[in-house]
Amino acid sequence: MAIFKSGNPALNVFQNTVSIPGEGTMTETGTLNKFFLLFLLVMGSASLTWKAFYDGVNVMPWMIGSAILGFIVAIGITFKKEWAAYLTPVYGLLEGVFLGGISAVYNNVFAKTAPGIITQAVLLTFGAVIAMFILYRLRVIKATEKFKSIIFVATAGIAIFYGLSIVLRMFGIDIPFIHEGSTMGIAFSLFVVAIAALNLILDFDMIEKGVAAGSPKYMEWYGAFGLLVTIVWLYLEILRLLAKLSSRR
Repeated sequence: MAIFKSGNPALNVFQNTVSIPGEGTMTETGTLNKFFLLFLLVMGSASLTWKAFYDGVNVMPWMIGSAILGFIVAIGITFKKEWAAYLTPVYGLLEGVFLGGISAVYNNVFAKTAPGIITQAVLLTFGAVIAMFILYRLRVIKATEKFKSIIFVATAGIAIFYGLSIVLRMFGIDIPFIHEGSTMGIAFSLFVVAIAALNLILDFDMIEKGVAAGSPKYMEWYGAFGLLVTIVWLYLEILRLLAKLSSRR
């Protein structure tokens, strides 16, 4: 029986996991392989939504539907980790539909003011992932309990703040620096990008500790799911930051 904790919104609760006889245990290689498979599923469904957008299809219903279903599936994975092997690929496909749509919208809106904004966001995202992995492996940044607590509180605070902004927007009230390219708006986005990137340290730590504890094989899918959640969040925040910077030109 293994117990873990992470600052990632998808991995942040202590939860008992029971090994299934004959299925083996979690490995770092297995988790990485599953993440790459998940990444391919995301890219595949994202390319379909991207193409549909430029074919003149209204992809907004697709984006809304995939976001809602993806959230439901994510909740299922979080609370029933044994189902991760079946639900995580579904989550990847749904996430790809959403990402393909929102990326196409950003690419279209900023075609003149920030050409190549999607390519820049993708490169910066994976650059940040690689940098965080190196810093973690070299133990430049250590996932101490104090570090985990700080990142968890910051992540929860951001989630609450975003939730509050959505509620206020329903009543016609906007929090300017969330969407605008003011100095405060850019500073806020830089802070959120930094917190999203630091969540990766906690994900790497969770996976490493899960492997060391001999956690069940299905936790490889759960680890891949957690990484995807963080990387998607990081990509969206970097995209938002680039959009804000372009508005200042």
